[in-house]
Amino acid sequence: MTDPVESYLQHLATERRLSPHTVKNYRLDLRLLLENAADKTLADLNVADIRNCVVRLRSKGLSAASLARHLSSWRGFYNFACRRLGYASNPCTGLRPPKAAKSLPKTLSPDSCSQLLGKEANSPLEIRDQAMFELFYSSGLRLSELVGVNLTDLDVQNGEVSVTGKGNKTRIVPVGEKARDAIRAWLAIRPAAADEPALFVGQTGKRLGQRSVELRLARWVRHAGLNQHVHPHMLRHAFASHVLQSSGDLRAVQEMLGHASISTTQVYTHLDWQHLAKVYDQAHPRAKKKA
Repeated sequence: MTDPVESYLQHLATERRLSPHTVKNYRLDLRLLLENAADKTLADLNVADIRNCVVRLRSKGLSAASLARHLSSWRGFYNFACRRLGYASNPCTGLRPPKAAKSLPKTLSPDSCSQLLGKEANSPLEIRDQAMFELFYSSGLRLSELVGVNLTDLDVQNGEVSVTGKGNKTRIVPVGEKARDAIRAWLAIRPAAADEPALFVGQTGKRLGQRSVELRLARWVRHAGLNQHVHPHMLRHAFASHVLQSSGDLRAVQEMLGHASISTTQVYTHLDWQHLAKVYDQAHPRAKKKA
């Protein structure tokens, strides 16, 4: 008889076409379930067994986020097993993982953004980098969206860029004047390559990859004298939190970020509250107890 786990993993790889890395994670999650199933087979496990497994893993220090992922993997396996392998029921149905504390995205203050983007560009590569990072912060793009921008997607005159985000959805977002100036400077020296449509290219004239952008940003941060780690997505977070602080328009920020659900955008209201609370603590005469 074919191993049920291997049948499921083959289904994920060939029918759902998940990446090898994702399939490997499913394998590890199911192996963990088998290790905690004692002498029972996966077909014999019931709701109480799954719940006890979650409790044991929690007692070993696994985070709520990890448990949620494991439980999701197990639930997916049993859904498949009920459809294809004749399992009677899914013992994960109705079980919920422990609630994980919501972590707020790390972002940059307006002053830090000014320090980062105010660095003078002294070489063709730096002119390109400045245009990239200005566009990042100006339009709140994802890293994949930034490297995917083509020359034909950009309207410098009207200050707009068309980007394709998650779910292959296209949206048009505004481009600020600082970013437009930086992009004009880059376009004036961009290597001409008839067969390369990308806005941002490397020294070979080919589209710049995501890893190259990450490395260039790390270098830019060091030279700008910022004493913190800055990853590309922090510029997107900074865009969202700063626009929200200034406008209070959550729906507009949702549209510009390309979020399908406004609940995803609402995390930035918490960032805004953090900012306001910090200002209050520093400014209000009765906010803190006197030493």
